[in-house]
Amino acid sequence: MASYIGRRKFLATLGGAAVWPLAARAQQAAKLPTIGYLGANSSSAESQRVAAFMQRLRELGWIESRNITIEYLYAEGRSERYAEFAAEFVRLKVDVIVTSGTAAVIAAKQATSLIPIVFAVAGDPVGTGLVASLAQPGGNVTGLSAQLVDTASKRLELLREVVPGFRRLAIMANIGNPALVLEMREVQATARKLGNEVTTFEIRGAEDIAPVFDALKGRADALYVCGDALVDTNRVRIITLALGLRLPTMSDFPEYVEAGGLMSYGPNFPDLFRRAGDYVDKILRGAKPGDIPVEQPTKFDLVINLITAKALGLDVSPMLLTRTDKVIE
Repeated sequence: MASYIGRRKFLATLGGAAVWPLAARAQQAAKLPTIGYLGANSSSAESQRVAAFMQRLRELGWIESRNITIEYLYAEGRSERYAEFAAEFVRLKVDVIVTSGTAAVIAAKQATSLIPIVFAVAGDPVGTGLVASLAQPGGNVTGLSAQLVDTASKRLELLREVVPGFRRLAIMANIGNPALVLEMREVQATARKLGNEVTTFEIRGAEDIAPVFDALKGRADALYVCGDALVDTNRVRIITLALGLRLPTMSDFPEYVEAGGLMSYGPNFPDLFRRAGDYVDKILRGAKPGDIPVEQPTKFDLVINLITAKALGLDVSPMLLTRTDKVIE
């Protein structure tokens, strides 16, 4: 980890000139297969997921610095970095690129049609054009789908159990992420069928978050937050602003709830990253990514923050708590 921290400081200080430390290390380890890990968030935000990925690689016989090399670059929620980092991995001629999130996968796919790309998580890989189909991805991209659109209605259902009778729903999404556009539309359609008034708020960067909450005042009874790297990186800010307006919130990743959000429901992300290790193993042993089917989540987590529920004056039924995978109290 220390070597990465030093490398990240160099990247932050020298910008484009920072290719040299990576290039030098790549040359030194030229005989070892190399994984380029493009993190959409910060290293700390992805630590559990990376640990799960690395553990699976070790179980499969891949030991870092012994028979494999891994180069890490973290975009820290800034999508404009994806293309730059993907191009850097192409220059380094890595053997496989591992990343997560639709926007990051698109950037990697635009950077290379030859280097295999494994996505540990992607919201709707078929709907966003990452793969031709789940069974036969084709091309150089494969991985694991988060099925965000398919579980959107479930998140709304759970939110209504904790906030019964809410009438006005606000949806916030990073409009620069194609998967979130699809999720936002699904939530919007489902909420309207249930009789909710729906208002959507589009963001593209951290600077758009505060104006959303200024516009939200008095216009919503609950907030659905479409999660991605931008939201994850700014989750504390989003939660603080939501609580300031006494807005119950629902998202899809547990870190959001651990930071003070009300609820989350979605795939178990460490499990998806662990399973990404199997994809990398197959590719390094000669399999073509286009021939490896995209798999879907098998584990889903419901997380509820009872401290936040109490602060908002909400009661969580004992029956719902028995279905909850993690309770923060």
